[in-house]
Amino acid sequence: MSGADLTSARYARAPLPPLADLSAARLIEIGERLCARAWAAGLPSWFWGEGVCLLGMLRFARARRAPCPDRIVTWLRRRYAAGISVTHVNNLAPGIVALLAAAEYPELAAPATELGRWLHESASATRSSNGALEHWPGSVWADTTFMAGVFLGHLGEYRRDRNLVALFGEQLLAHAETLQDPGTGLFAHGSHRGETIWNYWGRANAWCALSAVEYLELAARATVDTDPSQVRRISESLTRQLSALIALQPAHGVWSVLVDEQPENAGILETSAAAGIGAALLRAAAVIPGRRTDFMTAGLRAVAGALGYVDPAGTLTRVSAGTVLQLVPFGYSVIRDDRLQPWGQGLALHAVAAALEASVGQSAAGQ
Repeated sequence: MSGADLTSARYARAPLPPLADLSAARLIEIGERLCARAWAAGLPSWFWGEGVCLLGMLRFARARRAPCPDRIVTWLRRRYAAGISVTHVNNLAPGIVALLAAAEYPELAAPATELGRWLHESASATRSSNGALEHWPGSVWADTTFMAGVFLGHLGEYRRDRNLVALFGEQLLAHAETLQDPGTGLFAHGSHRGETIWNYWGRANAWCALSAVEYLELAARATVDTDPSQVRRISESLTRQLSALIALQPAHGVWSVLVDEQPENAGILETSAAAGIGAALLRAAAVIPGRRTDFMTAGLRAVAGALGYVDPAGTLTRVSAGTVLQLVPFGYSVIRDDRLQPWGQGLALHAVAAALEASVGQSAAGQ
């Protein structure tokens, strides 16, 4: 690569050893520390980081067969009382938590109408030429598949509205058309003014993989009718992506911040992506036929690698900052260890929850 700045890659830290113990007891202990640390740091806004973190907490609780945590319910009620401003796709992420919590507390679904109306009616909810919801006008990002797409899917399931679920699937496919490399199957972070910028950011791949798994799990539950053709296309897209990620996964489990080992970022490890991709692999093993063994193996390797970076205080370290679309690869080299990143805590909890669910499934299969 001509003119490459290899400074950061040259001084990248050596990987930490993966977590050796993935027993249920150890996973629960780590999950509890991750939750406690996130609450101690504060979750002050109705925004994407808080949404990802709270969703991770809720999934952790459900993996333990526990009810929605009281602290999540209290947080949602306080936010509703303070008033919710919806100005961007990132404001939709906490709505996912509200819809799932509404299974136990129906009143918590109340803001979903306002959030859904923003998607359909706001002039700031712009679309690209193929219908993909833009993260910013003129820019399609992988992040949107999770923040807005997963919200749409759960809103559709909650309302038993097949059109909303179909719209979730359409968003996944429109984003894949723009961002998934037809050669490798990996996802780029985003496009700018109609041109895809082919930087294969790890967390972007985590967002897309987790979103596709959410859709396939929803289809498998059959609570709302789904289009078999749409299900097949999303399954094929996810399989190609996960297969590519497995081929690039290092032995210690944690991918570089750009997963294809781009020279400026090679060896700069980023843990939130490994946690999210690991969770997606473990969950995909249950909904994609014929790939259980390799998805489970790679998923557990990623989860063990990522959780090896949870410090004694309960913070997932080596998490990239909130990252806007970068036009050059070097821009993805910023890793934050100076303060907790709520999306890192949340994706780590997704990983813990998926590993707990996998251990339950393995135990049941062995009986």
